[in-house]
Amino acid sequence: MTIVSRRHFLLGAGGLALGTAGLGSYAFAIEPGLRLDVTSYNLIPPNWPADLKLKAAVIADIHACEPWMSVERIRSIVALANSLQPDITFVLGDFNAGHKMVTAPVYPEQWGEAIAALKAPLGTYAILGNHDWWHGVLPGMRGDDGESVRRALHHAGITLLENKAVEVRKDGKPLWVVGLGDQMAHRSGGYRHFKGVDDLDGALGQVHDDAPVLLLAHEPFIFHRVPARVALTLCGHTHGGQVNLPIISSAYAKSRYGTDHIYGHIVEDDRHMIISAGLGTSIAPVRFMRPPEVVEVSLGRTDVIAPAV
Repeated sequence: MTIVSRRHFLLGAGGLALGTAGLGSYAFAIEPGLRLDVTSYNLIPPNWPADLKLKAAVIADIHACEPWMSVERIRSIVALANSLQPDITFVLGDFNAGHKMVTAPVYPEQWGEAIAALKAPLGTYAILGNHDWWHGVLPGMRGDDGESVRRALHHAGITLLENKAVEVRKDGKPLWVVGLGDQMAHRSGGYRHFKGVDDLDGALGQVHDDAPVLLLAHEPFIFHRVPARVALTLCGHTHGGQVNLPIISSAYAKSRYGTDHIYGHIVEDDRHMIISAGLGTSIAPVRFMRPPEVVEVSLGRTDVIAPAV
């Protein structure tokens, strides 16, 4: 099979969509700029106590920029996430824009003020994505290895986890949230050559008991190394393919990533991963049959009544 780059695939598939009257305006404007879905998952993965009920809101790949992901749209996303009344909220990286087809940048101070409104009793936790490392607020602008994004998250009161684990408690029961450093942080040569700052073993090594573990990883590529000890891995990065065309999208995923794990609930050897379609876009501001989404994950049995605390 001929290997195609993500850029060529998205531009080609996007061009195919845009070349069709009606579908073009939908793929270029309506789906990426106006659609906003909630995708819900209910599961009890192995190593998750059935009587530990937890609801998480998951936001991925904001890619802040005008006009596609304005401060106003980010505020509407935050409001939707809050309306789910989650126990905990996760933000899975890529705050910087993913392409240059913009009318103006949205700076970290601006999107930071918007996401500061995220509310959850157990807190909001974030990781960085590759675009936060690679460049500034827009591709082509000088980057700072994510420092401006870190500052914005700090001022927003959001806990950033880079190869770190934190213990939280729900209904008196402990669980661990582990955030992984980005797996593509540094470009180390030609296309598809990267050096990550991820340390899976070091991050999981901070877990010192048998409480369940949730792993936050921007890219899903790490999943083959994630041990069964982790109850659930949550990822973004792929945008669910962004352009979802029958047969073509699957072939592209295998050629680009070496896997067809680009969206949804994945189960391998009793290990569970959820990949979000994310919110923004990269390469081009096009989405087709893969609308932006906030993910709602409910863990534990719904028929179990939690004890009063």
